[in-house]
This record gives sequence, structure tokens and C-alpha cells, in this order.
Amino acid sequence: MSYSVVVVDDHNLLSQAIGGLVEGFEQFEVLYTCKNGQELLDKFRNPKNIPDIVLMDVNMPILNGIETTAHLYEHFPQVKVLALSIEEDESTILKMLRAGAKGYLMKDVKKFELQQALLEVMEKGFHHTNTVTKVLVDSLSGKESPQSILKEREIEFIKLACTEMTYKEIADVMFLSPKTIEGYRNAIFEKLNLRNRTGLVIYAIKNKIFVP
Repeated sequence: MSYSVVVVDDHNLLSQAIGGLVEGFEQFEVLYTCKNGQELLDKFRNPKNIPDIVLMDVNMPILNGIETTAHLYEHFPQVKVLALSIEEDESTILKMLRAGAKGYLMKDVKKFELQQALLEVMEKGFHHTNTVTKVLVDSLSGKESPQSILKEREIEFIKLACTEMTYKEIADVMFLSPKTIEGYRNAIFEKLNLRNRTGLVIYAIKNKIFVP
């Protein structure tokens, strides 16, 4: 039995190289490659273009891997997504898995490991490396990385709060009103169970959000 694969990656040479690898695997054939998620969804308008599995990059223009995976999970649940990325931070891995990806591989994966992963996704429904398993266990035990529970702007605020700047100066730098900055501060204190700015600085240094 042969399974159809689509490669989605905004780097053309890399996309072709990955496609060439997959073409060499028994049981797999590459239907086509796409430069981003939107191009993939446009292709899906024709039922003949819907594959068994999508090898999905994470960082892409127009529509990224996380957004595209979430869309496929909702509208094309029969299509299995296997992430293939250079991003290795826990937050990104967790976001892809939560969006519906059945596994997450690094782009420097060995040829036989990629083949094994594709087979496991099709036969078992998922493929979890040791890294992915650790991320999942940590998330279930409440040990998520701070970056996965904080928004980008909140992390930006925390970094600035670790300096000697006043909250008003931070507001100016972030192009926000002092009232909005106050809201950021209160929301972060509540999220992280902190009481004051000193506690925030200690938290940021401990979790490597801010390096003094």
C-alpha cells in the first residue's frame, strides 16, 4: 500500500530535498510541495490533492504551520500532520501538538528516522520522539515553560520590568498607555502567582526570560 505525502516549506531547495528523500521510501509518494499553509489550503479545494500525510514546517509566511495544522485538524481530520522544523523550543512543539500534529521532528533528522516516523504516523496514528514525550509529560504535570503560558508582549514587558525603568517609561517604550501596562503587570502577577516586581525579576532570571 502506498501513502501520499505533501511537503509544506517556504524554503524551495529544502522542500525539494525533503520530497526527494520521501520519494525514496517504500510505501510513500510525494504528491506536490507548497511554500506556505495558504497555498496548501488552496490546493485542497481539489479532492485529488488531499494527501494522507503532510510534512509541515512551522515558520512560514502568509499562513504558518500552527495555523494551518489547526485548520486541517478541524476541516480535514483524516489528514495526518507531521511537523518538520528547525524550531526546538518547548512552546513551539506544544503549540503544534495542540493544533493537531501527530508528531514533531527536527529538520536534521536522519533518513531512517524520517521514514520510521512517517510509517508510525500512518500505522499508529502518532510518532513521539523522546523530546516530544518530555514536553507532553511536562505540560500534563504543570511544568510548562513560562514562554508557553505567557504572551509575546507579556514577555517583552517582563524583560523591561527587569531593568531600572519605571512603569511609565516601559509604557512609552512599548507604545502603550500606563493603564494598559498596569493591566499587563496585574495579569502577569496573577498568572505567575507573584506579589511584586522583585518577585517578577527573580522569576524572570530563574526561567531565563531575562539574563542580567
